[in-house]
Amino acid sequence: MQSPLLRRALLVCGLELGVSGPVVRAQGAAPPRQLWLYAAQNLWVEANVSALEQLLARAGAAGYTHVLLADSKFARLGDMDARYFAHLERVKHAAADHGLEIVPALFNLGYSNDLLWHDPNLIEGLPVTNALFVVQGGEARLVPDPPVAFPDGDFEDLSRWSWKDETVAPDHGTARVSDPAGRNARIVARLAVRPFRQYHIRVRVKTQEFRGTPEVKVLADGRELNFNYLQVKPTQDWQTHHAVFNSLDHAEVAVYFGCWDGRTGTLWWDDAHIEEIGLLNVIRRDGAPLEVRTEAGEVLVEGRDFEPVRDPRMGNQPWNGAYEVFHEPPVLRVHRPDGTRLRVSYYHAVTIHDGQAMICPSEPRTLALLRDQARRLHAAWGARGYLMSHDEIRVLNWCAACRRRGLDAGALLADNVRACIQILREVNPGGRIYVWSDMFDPHHNARPNYYLVRGDLRGSWAGLDAEVIVVPWYFERRAESLAWFAGRGHRQVIAAYYDAAPERVRDWLAAARAHAGIEGVMYTTWQQRYADLERFAALVRGARP
Repeated sequence: MQSPLLRRALLVCGLELGVSGPVVRAQGAAPPRQLWLYAAQNLWVEANVSALEQLLARAGAAGYTHVLLADSKFARLGDMDARYFAHLERVKHAAADHGLEIVPALFNLGYSNDLLWHDPNLIEGLPVTNALFVVQGGEARLVPDPPVAFPDGDFEDLSRWSWKDETVAPDHGTARVSDPAGRNARIVARLAVRPFRQYHIRVRVKTQEFRGTPEVKVLADGRELNFNYLQVKPTQDWQTHHAVFNSLDHAEVAVYFGCWDGRTGTLWWDDAHIEEIGLLNVIRRDGAPLEVRTEAGEVLVEGRDFEPVRDPRMGNQPWNGAYEVFHEPPVLRVHRPDGTRLRVSYYHAVTIHDGQAMICPSEPRTLALLRDQARRLHAAWGARGYLMSHDEIRVLNWCAACRRRGLDAGALLADNVRACIQILREVNPGGRIYVWSDMFDPHHNARPNYYLVRGDLRGSWAGLDAEVIVVPWYFERRAESLAWFAGRGHRQVIAAYYDAAPERVRDWLAAARAHAGIEGVMYTTWQQRYADLERFAALVRGARP
C-alpha cells in the first residue's frame, strides 16, 4: 500500500541550488537552469535500488540536476542495518556519476506516520469531554448520553430520513443507487449529538460494477467531521464498513450516505447504525491526559481506583504508525460499586483519508525525534540541502499540549517550522533549506477551517525567513502562490507535472515570468510515472516564460 508520506513527497519534487548559473529574472529571462526529479523508494529493498539507479541514469542523460529523494526509512535510520546504508552509498555514487545532487526529504509534519513509528501516542488527537460510563461488575461501560439512532437503519422507509436525492431509490429494504451519471446520490439523517463525543457508524455496502466513490460524510455547520475512505470495491458482495467521528463543538450533525462522483453501475446501502463509543484509539501521553471522575466530582487515580488504560490496537495495526478507523475499544476496569456513574475525558487518535496521521508538534518528544532525524540523515547523506516535508497538516491544535500554549493554529505551525529550520542550521551550517508551499500560502491551505485544524492557519508563514526556498505546487492558483512567496523575498522551485500533461509546465513558466528568484522546476509524479521524464525536460529547456 502506498503510504501517504510517499504520495505527498511525490507531489512536490523540489529544486535545489547546486548548479551555478543565472537565476531566472523577470520579463523574459531564460528558463530555470535547475531541473529536479522527485523519487520515493524503499531503499532497503535491493530491487528498488536497482530501479532507482536506472532512473538516475535516465535523468542525468535528460539534463536533470537534482533529485528530491524520499524514503519512509529516513525517519528511523537508527533501526536500519548495514545493508541499508550500503544501498545509500550505491545511490550516492549513481547520482554523482550522472551529475545529480540528492536532496533528502525529512520532517514529515502532516504525513507523520513514519515518525509515529517511534511512538504512536504522539499522534495529534481530538478531545472527548465528560462521556458517561456506568460501573457494572467491575467494568465501566459507556452509556449513550443521549442515545442516538438513524430514523430507519434498514432503509425500509426512505421517507423517514431527513432527505434524499432522486438518484436514491428503495429496493427491497435497501437504498439503491443506479447509473447516477455524475449526479449526487445521497441519503441524509440530521441527528442531535453531544459536543465533544466520539461516535461510530457502521453500514453494509454492496456494489455491482459501480464506478464512483461511496462515502459516509458527517457535516456540522458546513464543516466536515470525518475524512476516511470506505475502500469500497467496484464489485463486492455485502460488506460492513466503518466510520468514526468526533462531534467537536456541535450539537447537531448531518450524516450522509452517498456518492458525489458516481457514473455507472449499482450501489446498495443497508443496515446503517450509529452509536456513541468510548476510549477507541485512546492516546496516552502527558499532553493528552485521561481523566476519570465520579458525577459527584471525585477524581479517580489510575492504578489505584481504576486499572491502567491502554488500547492494545492503537497505532500499531499492522505496524507502528498505522491506525485502524475502528476496532472494539478497551474496557475501563474500575474499583467502584455497581451503578457508579463516571464522567470520562480523554483524547483519541484520528486519521485522514487513507490513514494519514499528524504528529503533535507541541510534545517535547516530537522535537527530539525531529532533531535526531536531522542528525542521522545528515550523517548518512552529507547533503547540501534538505526539504522540510510540512505538508497538508490536517489535524492540529486540539490536544492539551497544544492548547495550553494559547496559540492559534498559524502561530503554532510558525513556531514549529522555525524550530525545524534552527535544527537544520545547527546540523548543516550554511546548507539550503526547502519547504512545501501549501501550509504557508494563504491562497492554499494557510486559512481558517482547514480539515480538522482548530483555529486559523493564517500567519504560519511568519516562521519562514527569506532564506528558506519554497516549493509551490498548487497549479490552479499558481499565479497567486508565486506572487505571494516572491513578495516575501523567497526563492522558489516549481513542483509541476503531477501525472498530468507535461505541457502544463509551460503555464507554470508563464506565471513565473513576472518574478525573480525562480530557480528550478521539478518533475513530480504521484504514481511513479516516469514515461514523460524526457519530454518534460525538453519542454522546460525549450519553453520561454
